[in-house]
Amino acid sequence: MSTDVVRAAEDLNPLIPHVSEIVIGLVVFGILFFLIVKFVAPNFEKAYADRTKAIEGGISAAETKQAEADARLAELEKQLADARHEAARIREEAREQGAQIVAEMREQANREAERIKENGKATIEAERQQAVTSLRAEVGTLATALAGRIVGESLEDDERANRVVDRFLADLEDLETSRQAAPGVNGGAV
Repeated sequence: MSTDVVRAAEDLNPLIPHVSEIVIGLVVFGILFFLIVKFVAPNFEKAYADRTKAIEGGISAAETKQAEADARLAELEKQLADARHEAARIREEAREQGAQIVAEMREQANREAERIKENGKATIEAERQQAVTSLRAEVGTLATALAGRIVGESLEDDERANRVVDRFLADLEDLETSRQAAPGVNGGAV
């Protein structure tokens, strides 16, 4: 019995397949292989080719876009450089115009100061002349009154009074002129 059990155990060994199972497995594998090679593999190849073409097209489009972007960037950088140069030129022009305006304003201020100075001199001269005239009249009146007291006669006569006043003022001016010409004499005091 032990040989029958060993033989029966050999027939039922799960590790060794039956010949019919091997043949059926090979036929099914062959059919599946044929179907995969005939229908599935071409689809995979087509999808792979399409994907490769799409990727290459995307890369090409990306390179084109990159070249366009680089060209646009170079153009923008050129425009920016031009704008900077233009801004520098405008600043320099404004600086020059500002300096010119300052110079014109200084010149105008100097002219205005000169005009005010001349007006002031004219005003002072007019006031001085007026003061001299007023003083002459007062000095003339005082001189006439004083001369009348000294002489002892009335100098109410206008013609005589004018002659006396004119002579008195001429003597004063001569005295002043001689003192200015010789400042060392009598200390130049009146």
